[in-house]
Amino acid sequence: MTSDQQPLLVTADGPVVRIRLNTPERGNVLSGRMLDDLLAVLNAADDDPAVRVLVLSGAGRDFCTGGDREELTALLDEDPSGTSLRAVAVKGRRVCDALASTGLVTIAQLHGSVIGAGLALAVFCDLRVGAEDCRFWLPEIQGGIPPAWGGALPRLIHEVGAARVREMVLVADKFDAATAYELSILHKVVPSERLDEAVARWAEPLADRPPAALRTAKLMLNSYALAPRLADGTLFDPDLLASAMTVQARKH
Repeated sequence: MTSDQQPLLVTADGPVVRIRLNTPERGNVLSGRMLDDLLAVLNAADDDPAVRVLVLSGAGRDFCTGGDREELTALLDEDPSGTSLRAVAVKGRRVCDALASTGLVTIAQLHGSVIGAGLALAVFCDLRVGAEDCRFWLPEIQGGIPPAWGGALPRLIHEVGAARVREMVLVADKFDAATAYELSILHKVVPSERLDEAVARWAEPLADRPPAALRTAKLMLNSYALAPRLADGTLFDPDLLASAMTVQARKH
């Protein structure tokens, strides 16, 4: 990414805000800067009474190929204690919390590779539309780290089911859009050339819904989803990730 390139492209069309991850030459990896910008845009959109729908997509060939491992490795080299790395992981958690708690209806528009933290980002959106070329992967344990990014593991278990998520994490096989649909990771699969149209067919009528009813429905859905969870162990995710990467670095 050049120094003047913006990591996000944000456009507003009345009640619909579109956010596009914009570092396609790097697979739209989630750097600390991108996470800062994402959180700022999410908070601003949530505070705007005119906005009702938010669409999240990626520029270039892929939606998002995960966290920025180059940045995390560099941070660990500079600060072997893992404190700086943990700070980036906390940013990821805040972005996912913002997606989960916003009163806006969020739509993930997915194509190409949806990997690791990219899958976490997508699964925190309310609705997910994927192109037929989508490929999904949770490769964390192959790299020697736990699947501790953004508090996504319980969200995946709630959306998909414990048995299948266990397979996704431990076996860590890649899977396609058809399988993602079967697992309820995707709500709809369409040909690549119809992806924009499919998202618009959801976003446009949602934007016309009465705003109070829309936000109340979101609050109810979020509340009922959290009801079975007596404690939130994902609060430790940034520390788990930092500790695991610190240990892995010491071994090398």
